[in-house]
Amino acid sequence: MMPRGRTLPKGQPTPPGVIAGPGTAGDSPAPGDPLLARMQARVRLYPLVFLTCLVLAATLGLLLAGREEPARLGASAYAALVAMFRAVAMIRSLREGRWGIDVLALMAIASTVAVGEYLAALVVILMLAGGEALETFAQGRAVRELRSLLDRAPRYAHRETDGSILEDTPIGEVLPGDILVVRPSELVPVDSELLSAAASMDESSLTGESLPVERVRGDLLLSGSVNGEAAIRVRAAATAADSQYSRIIALVEEASSSRAPVVRLADRYAVPFTALAVAMAATAWILSSDPVRFAQVLVVATPCPLLIAAPVAFLAGTSQAARKGIIIKNTGTLEQLARARTAVFDKTGTLTSGRPVLDTVQAAPAAGSGAGPAFDPARILQLAASAEQYSSHVLAASVIEAAAKRNLELLPVTEATEHATHGVQAVCGGDTVVVGKAGLVKAAAGFRDASIRSGQLAVHVAINGTYAGALIMKDPLRDNAVETLGQLQRLGVRHTVLLTGDAGATAAHIAREAGITRVQADCLPEDKVQAVAAVRERPVIMVGDGVNDAPVLAAADVGIAMGAKGATAASESADVVVMLDDLSRVALAVAIGQRTMSVALVSIWTGIGLSVGLMAVAMTGYIPAVTGALLQELVDLATILNGLRALRGATVRPSTPA
Repeated sequence: MMPRGRTLPKGQPTPPGVIAGPGTAGDSPAPGDPLLARMQARVRLYPLVFLTCLVLAATLGLLLAGREEPARLGASAYAALVAMFRAVAMIRSLREGRWGIDVLALMAIASTVAVGEYLAALVVILMLAGGEALETFAQGRAVRELRSLLDRAPRYAHRETDGSILEDTPIGEVLPGDILVVRPSELVPVDSELLSAAASMDESSLTGESLPVERVRGDLLLSGSVNGEAAIRVRAAATAADSQYSRIIALVEEASSSRAPVVRLADRYAVPFTALAVAMAATAWILSSDPVRFAQVLVVATPCPLLIAAPVAFLAGTSQAARKGIIIKNTGTLEQLARARTAVFDKTGTLTSGRPVLDTVQAAPAAGSGAGPAFDPARILQLAASAEQYSSHVLAASVIEAAAKRNLELLPVTEATEHATHGVQAVCGGDTVVVGKAGLVKAAAGFRDASIRSGQLAVHVAINGTYAGALIMKDPLRDNAVETLGQLQRLGVRHTVLLTGDAGATAAHIAREAGITRVQADCLPEDKVQAVAAVRERPVIMVGDGVNDAPVLAAADVGIAMGAKGATAASESADVVVMLDDLSRVALAVAIGQRTMSVALVSIWTGIGLSVGLMAVAMTGYIPAVTGALLQELVDLATILNGLRALRGATVRPSTPA
């Protein structure tokens, strides 16, 4: 990862995804007219829509000029060409056993061209291309709002050369044995051996352990873990390709490719609707002995309601979700959300806040008196927070925040000495305070073990050479976790599971607090993938936030990444990304999916009902093909207006207070 504001070394190209500054090789000429640029982009994305509009406009122009024969030949040739290309794709789909709405659309195009109803053929093509463009637009809009996986992955490593000079080296060129420097808050670029005396590492995105992990010289540091507040020296133990982060990305790709594709909603109605339309068209032809009647029925039977209803509703649903901080990457995800029956949660950063907070202050009893603690708990916290002002330890901010919440004023510090990764010693308001690990406090004063449960961490405190007590830190359950699980239950997600890399006792404690009955602890990324695959009540939602959750997010029917603070590897592999640090958005995403599906189904059935009515009239010959195409436009308009109802209305009902 390139540090912010740092200039790239000479002779090295700007890495992908990094925006070059003024005067660099990455500069590009300023774009011209932004409106023209957007139009050109739209044409490249949806060429069939724009080409059909041009052909339709040219055909109408020729007709107005009285040149009917060139208009007929040009429109018919274009429709026949589109039908040929669509037929190739349709045959490929049929060979794979997938029946879709393209069959009926292709029959409508071919029949209208055959009987000379070329305007109707162009309208059918426009509706076919328009529906597909809506689906593509909805998916592309969501993907653009996400960062790339490569934006998270380290790109450069600070390699020591002769004379301890640091050289920014592309991560792919780092070899085992190279000496690297990892600056504060940077990612470890490759799996490495720690050369510095000690380091405090945040491995939560890899292992699920929310509390900082202390490493000493000789320990292995995994790529993707975040360094603490002090720069460290490491020796590369593997190449980037063989490091932990790359292995997780490979597992993501494998899980993604093994997931079954989602069948489009409209395709489920294609076979019965096609059979009914062909039967009615054939009957009209037989009874009238007029082949034009066959085309007239198929034109009003064109599956425009099926082509447009779901995409419009899905686009409206994804737009509503985006306004609420929920990015839904593809339309099939909305269907899966609507039918979800099981929700699987990661622990750290998902059900819990992912940031340690003060649970309690354990004051040590006065020596020999048995009358009570030697120091008041509030006094212990006040002095500890005052000393922690001069500490770079990752827990220092949590201690200071705890004192602020209790309205404890921080005392002036006259002396302060930090012992890297072990704690700090300071003189606060005239008192000598030592805060940190047991070993540091024990060397300065007496010591006794703190009473802690699994998932808790003790920060010990000594005051004026006397052991005062311990600050017990924990990673608490989110305030709205229980509420969110209740909302999911009411939405039909009946089964909940907790999967975590944490210890069993910690996982069981969090599960009890949240109301989750099924727990699997000590999970590696592969274990999570296997556990989700074994769930019988499907579709399955998986909610996580760390790099270690990326494979299981890709493997689940719907992966939801808490992307506000989580790793982009999780966001990249997920189907849904919650951009706010709010667990309740998971339930809201399910509610939006259900609302969108409801609107889409109403649109589809309304369109089918109107089309069947028009087919019945067209069988009598009272609806010419062009008139039928225009009437079908009215059906499309009704479908679109109904589909836009998905823009509003999806909410989650809060629990009733006990």
